[in-house]
Amino acid sequence: MLQVAGAPTCGFDVQRIRYNTVGGAGEATTASAALMVPTGTAANCTGPRPIVLYAHGTTPDRSYNLASFDPTNAAYGEALLVAAMYAAQGFIVVAPNYAGYDSSPLSYHPYLNANQQSSDMVDALTAARSVLAAGQDNGKLFITGYSQGGHVAVATHRAMQAAGQTVTASAPLSAPSAISLLVDYNFSGAPALGSTIFTPLLSTSWQRQFGNVYSNIRDVYEDPYAATIETLLPSTQSIAALAQAGQFPATQALYAADAEPPLAVPQLAPFGFYGPNNLIKSTFLAAAATDIGNNRCAGNAFPATADSLGSRSPLNCAPANGFRRAAVANDLRNWVPTRPMLMCGGANDPTVNFLSTQATAGYFAAQGATNVTTLDLEAAVSGPSDPFAAAKLGFAQAVAATAASGGATAVVTSYHGSLVPPFCNAAARGFFQSLL
Repeated sequence: MLQVAGAPTCGFDVQRIRYNTVGGAGEATTASAALMVPTGTAANCTGPRPIVLYAHGTTPDRSYNLASFDPTNAAYGEALLVAAMYAAQGFIVVAPNYAGYDSSPLSYHPYLNANQQSSDMVDALTAARSVLAAGQDNGKLFITGYSQGGHVAVATHRAMQAAGQTVTASAPLSAPSAISLLVDYNFSGAPALGSTIFTPLLSTSWQRQFGNVYSNIRDVYEDPYAATIETLLPSTQSIAALAQAGQFPATQALYAADAEPPLAVPQLAPFGFYGPNNLIKSTFLAAAATDIGNNRCAGNAFPATADSLGSRSPLNCAPANGFRRAAVANDLRNWVPTRPMLMCGGANDPTVNFLSTQATAGYFAAQGATNVTTLDLEAAVSGPSDPFAAAKLGFAQAVAATAASGGATAVVTSYHGSLVPPFCNAAARGFFQSLL
């Protein structure tokens, strides 16, 4: 990681702060965040500093705490990455753990609820600024986040822009910002690696947000899981323990082996999306697929087309299916950033399809935005002046090394969680530094 992040130039102090926020239905609650403040004598470690507001990725672990540098905490790896990339290079970091995690008493997590999660981020930022010493914050704010956090970063940029609050720039990384596209793909035979975790988090969150995602949980989930799935995630138990207890599928089996539509992504077949002990009822999948056919969203064509990826009205649709309606409501292709944005990811990501990034950037471009840069780590270096050459080359080397040691399967399983994050974060840091 240090080879990608570079040698630290600053030390940093870490505090866990707690703040008031709201849940997915507007209920009062509290949450916690990590506050990392650079220390040291180097020029970029002292005096007024810029803030990076960082949103973390999906986790089923309720104890997730980015202020913990205990190797036994699930957040340890991401906390180290954020610290090395930003705090040790002179940025103040505010990294919320989100409502429903760590010390938060909320009984669920408002997963990919754009309004709640952006409010949570702003509340954490407000709390952090209230405890920083006078003069530590220089007023420049950079918003970033990875995976789920990429969606949160876009939503936060949108909310702060609408409120007239200062945003210097943002960098959503591997972002499911076009969430209705990803949901439609999930129900069209192209489920993402990790969907057995994403789907319950989404259904619980969006049911709390809207109340009409489903009328009966047993209409969505198979009987072995339906009894506890609404309150299962995030959990203090591991996924393996939940599976052993029969509360969660032991494999990636999202749908039954005879489900329709059939598997559309052959390279993912070994991961068992269609198989025994599946999570989602085939009747629900069939109903969702029928709704996609009857109530198409312009920007969600499957397979994607050039027109769909650059649609000016991707959400011009009215799904009858409650899950799809919630996805459209939380899709972020409905505004245009006025400040610079870098969108980064990898074209072969099996977890967050890179089409989400392309569709979001394409929508912004169709609306006339010229300040959005898209980085595909799989793309070739464009020339000696390519600002992202180091990230692309480093990523290619990491993929090659992973393939050499573990083969193609190792690349697929580590692509989203291990291979992409350091290089997209390095690109984001360079992007932010160029705007200081």
